[in-house]
Amino acid sequence: MIALTTTSIAWLIFAVVLGGWVVYAFLNIRQSRDELGSEIELAANRKPYYDDETLEGSRLTRVLGMGVILLVVISIALPLYWILEPSRQAGAQAEKEEKFIEWGADLFAPTADGGFNCAGCHGGMDGAGGVAEYNLTDPTTGEVRVVNWKAPAVNSVLYRFSEEEVKFILVYGRPFSPMSPWGVDGGGPMNDQQIDTLIAYMRSIQIEREDCGEGEEDAGTCPSGHLPVEIQDNIEQLAMASVEDGTYGSYGEALYNLEFSSGAYSCARCHTPGWSWDEPGVTGQGGFGWNLTGGRANTQFPVEADMIDFIANGSENGARYGVQGQGSGRMPGFGAMLTDEQIQAIVEYVRSL
Repeated sequence: MIALTTTSIAWLIFAVVLGGWVVYAFLNIRQSRDELGSEIELAANRKPYYDDETLEGSRLTRVLGMGVILLVVISIALPLYWILEPSRQAGAQAEKEEKFIEWGADLFAPTADGGFNCAGCHGGMDGAGGVAEYNLTDPTTGEVRVVNWKAPAVNSVLYRFSEEEVKFILVYGRPFSPMSPWGVDGGGPMNDQQIDTLIAYMRSIQIEREDCGEGEEDAGTCPSGHLPVEIQDNIEQLAMASVEDGTYGSYGEALYNLEFSSGAYSCARCHTPGWSWDEPGVTGQGGFGWNLTGGRANTQFPVEADMIDFIANGSENGARYGVQGQGSGRMPGFGAMLTDEQIQAIVEYVRSL
């Protein structure tokens, strides 16, 4: 509001100054009309100027008075500008964010609405997860068939990845999945600004976090926040129910395999081949992520606490993890989505594979 008021005052001052110059020009043009007989000759010094008494009297007083007035205006205007400038900048930043969200929504929208159909795969404009058709090629026979691929929720993507990692995924896609490259550098149609506006829109639809720290104003991305308790309770209930009905043998196995409507998605999406199109192979045998079976998780992470930390925080591009592991940024962090107990249960299950 203050920023908008400042802009209005600036426009008013501009209009007053511009009007003053117009009046000044108009009066000077009228006063400078040629005198009678000037068609013959008009000397530049024909008009007498003010005498010394006038120049050093009332006129000097007026000029000095105007100078004092201008000095007062400047001495008030500069501190006032200094006071209002931070709010003006904040208002400009907020307006930019709103504009980016609007543009990003246009890109995220279905094809019928002029967008690039992110909504068509990821469950509508709220990005709660959906299904995408995909032509899957059998690596042994070469047979091509159409499958329904589970597209992950993006209303919680910033719980799992940093904005830089999300941008990398958008630009270069996910090879061997329906997620194609969208950035120019990856061979897609969107330039850098379009990718940034798409991220701004996804930031605006994130599930709001609870228990954000002091000074963390954005509940969609605050670093210390976590999924709302009712969603975490829902994860708990679904996992326990699947254990009680015999679908899975343990709580950790259920958490590993289940996909939840809350926006969380399972470990099996990346670490169990075929899971994304409902034809899962051997649990943990690897897909987008590495093979977890045969004790490989224990070999990579001899210390269980290191594995817990890795699952909670995810990988960082180029950073070391475990035994001679180097991160690619593709492994998401689940610390803001799952409780410590849930991560512990997953780790115990994975280390048993």
